[in-house]
Amino acid sequence: MILIKNGRVVDPVAAKDSVKDILIDGDHIILVKDNIQTDHDMEKDLQIIDADGLVVAPGLTDAHVHFRDPGQTYKEDIETGAAAAAKGGFTTVVCMANTRPPVDSTETLDYILKKGSGTGIHVLQTSAITKGLKGQELVDMHAMADAGAAGFTDDGIPIMDENILVQAMKTARELDLPVSLHEEDPLFISRPGVNQGKISEQLDYGGASRTAEDVMVARDTILALHTGASVCIQHISSGNSVALVRNARQLGADVHAEATPHHFTLTEEAVLKYGTMARMNPPLREEADRLAIIEGIKDGTIDMIVTDHAPHSAGEKARPLEKAPSGITGLETSLALGIKSLVQPGHITLLKLMELMSRNPMEFYRRKPVSITPGSAADLVIFGENELWTVDHFASKASNSPFAGWELPGKIHYTICGGKIVYQSDVEAASSDELAKN
Repeated sequence: MILIKNGRVVDPVAAKDSVKDILIDGDHIILVKDNIQTDHDMEKDLQIIDADGLVVAPGLTDAHVHFRDPGQTYKEDIETGAAAAAKGGFTTVVCMANTRPPVDSTETLDYILKKGSGTGIHVLQTSAITKGLKGQELVDMHAMADAGAAGFTDDGIPIMDENILVQAMKTARELDLPVSLHEEDPLFISRPGVNQGKISEQLDYGGASRTAEDVMVARDTILALHTGASVCIQHISSGNSVALVRNARQLGADVHAEATPHHFTLTEEAVLKYGTMARMNPPLREEADRLAIIEGIKDGTIDMIVTDHAPHSAGEKARPLEKAPSGITGLETSLALGIKSLVQPGHITLLKLMELMSRNPMEFYRRKPVSITPGSAADLVIFGENELWTVDHFASKASNSPFAGWELPGKIHYTICGGKIVYQSDVEAASSDELAKN
């Protein structure tokens, strides 16, 4: 049993923000009240966590991660990805399908789900939409759904054939599963990873224009409207695309959108400072785009914050800008950047941040969101909202982040999944060791 004392409970499902005690027995919460009293017999098997001054929230859900397993485990594997997730406060992750081989068969899906089940957190896996991610032929979507796929995506590659995409949307609607889309038309990309603008001109790089994203978002939000599919616009980066999603939602489309911490924290200027660590698809854009993303978060147009956790080796990121892979590792800095870039400036409340990082992603992927109420799953994160920490010593195999060395708020003390502590900070670990000695 675990007793969490005096924590500030921030629960986006119950819409509560108040100080409570929480008692966990097994894998569920059994009691939440002002002051839980214990007796001598209970204390024999009880671990007490003093959360005075700390936030206790539902475990975070990252609806967009790449664990590189199978096929590229030198970058990351399911175990190290899960460890990075736990360190970042995540108890559930949704893995993308662009592994090697891609997740277009029940065999590959089963491999990942079985391996994920032993990590201590909940590892969900999407299915590819098309075989081999080639955009030409649909996978057996019914078979993949029956085998446990959480949804469908060819993330990393846009689906250019409208007929294929419409078929996928209609089938996904029948299955009541979501479709998530990577929106970059290659026709409008001279070179990927950097915004087409003043920085790409300065670097003589070419770049990827907003048009590449905007034309795909315009098309696919309308297709979502007419098919009735539940569709997510992944890692949105363009202010125009935010407006397009807003319009589609107003028309009645079941359209959702993700934003990453790097897109609402940084702009294209970061490429000059961080080089390949700031190269990503879609690219960092201008300040007007960053502010439009924040406005979309504020008004509910963007309803999920995800990391697009994309680990790469140090050698790969050391290549010249035009040859390095795109993407950054993000699981361990996501909550902190949400607090720094959204909560502290007053754009949203901490309760709203938890909605974006916990409740909404779970609901989009047809999972019951965690609430800090009796009977709910004991999946929790405990952190100091304004407590500073320095970004270093990644649990991920990768450290490809422009935020390395940054001092950020939101130090995570514990992550609890299924009633078990799957991460505790060095301070808590040292304290536990000292108690055990005594």
